[in-house]
Amino acid sequence: MDWLDRVAKLRRWTNNDVRAPHKPLLLLYAFGSYQQDARGGLRYSAIEEELKRLLAEYGPPHPTTPAYPFHHLVSDGVWEVRTDDGAGSPGSGVRALRSSGATGRLAPGLRAALDEEPLLLGRLVRVLLDTHFPSSLHGELCAAVGLDLELAEKGPVNGADPAVRRQRDRRMRDLILTAYEFQCAFCGYDGTLGATAVGLEAAHVRWWSHDGPDEVDNGLCLCSLHHKLFDKGVLGLGEDHRILVSQRFVGRSEASRQHVLALAGRPVIGPQRGLPPVAAHHRRWHERQVFHGTARPPADLEPVG
Repeated sequence: MDWLDRVAKLRRWTNNDVRAPHKPLLLLYAFGSYQQDARGGLRYSAIEEELKRLLAEYGPPHPTTPAYPFHHLVSDGVWEVRTDDGAGSPGSGVRALRSSGATGRLAPGLRAALDEEPLLLGRLVRVLLDTHFPSSLHGELCAAVGLDLELAEKGPVNGADPAVRRQRDRRMRDLILTAYEFQCAFCGYDGTLGATAVGLEAAHVRWWSHDGPDEVDNGLCLCSLHHKLFDKGVLGLGEDHRILVSQRFVGRSEASRQHVLALAGRPVIGPQRGLPPVAAHHRRWHERQVFHGTARPPADLEPVG
C-alpha cells in the first residue's frame, strides 16, 4: 500500500477552485494524536470544538462543520469510525455523531504501517502540509494539532520509547493568548479576522525542545514578527520584565526603528491580573542560551543621530 500516494490524493469537495482543507486538517489532528497515543481514539463529541477552531483558523472563510470530514474521510481508506454499537459511521450529521458515541482513528492498515516504519509519519505530515497549506503556517499548524514535526521526521532519539516521550499540549496557544488578552506582549498588536486572532503566536521562553513546559509562566503572546526576533535572539526579556534589544541588531529604516529599536527598555504588556509572569529561571535560560550579546540602553536614553 502506497500511503504517501493515498494521503496526497485525498478526495475533496471542489467547486470553482474553492479551498476545502477539511480532511487534511482532520488527518493532521489525527496524526498529532497518534504521535501522543498510538492506540487512542478520537471521540467526536470530545474533539468537536477543537476541530471547529482549526477549521475557523485554517479553513475556508465560509462557515463549515467538522462532522463532514469526520464521516467522509473513511472513504479515503485512511480513517475508521466506530460507534457505541460497533463499526461504521452513523453519517455526517452532527447529532448522529454526538449521540452515537462516534469515535475515529487512523485505519488499521495505516497504523500498522506507522508502527513498522516510524519515519513514515513525518513524510505523510509533509505531504499534507506542502499540498494544502503555505509554508508560513506549517509550524503554528503543527503546534495547533499537537504534532512534533522534528520528532516525526527524525524518529525517537536513541530508540526512546514513544509511550514515555514528552507530549506537546495543543491547548498552549489558547492558554497563552488568553493570558495576554490576545495582544502582543511587546508591541500591543491585536489583529483579528472575524472572531479569530491572526498574526499572534504563543512563544515559549525556554524552548519546548529544551524542556520548556507548556505553561503560562514559560510563555509570551507575540506577533509573528516579534516571535521570530525573540527566537533568533534579537529580542529578550530583562530582570524587571522589560524588553531587551541586542546591540548586534542593525536596522536603519524607520520600520526597524519603530518596530524593533524603539522596544528597548519597554515593559512587557501583560499577563492579565492573577496570572503569573514569565518565571525568572525561564527568562534567564533565554538570556543565556538565545539572546545575542549585550542589550541596548532604553530607547529614550539612546543618543540621537
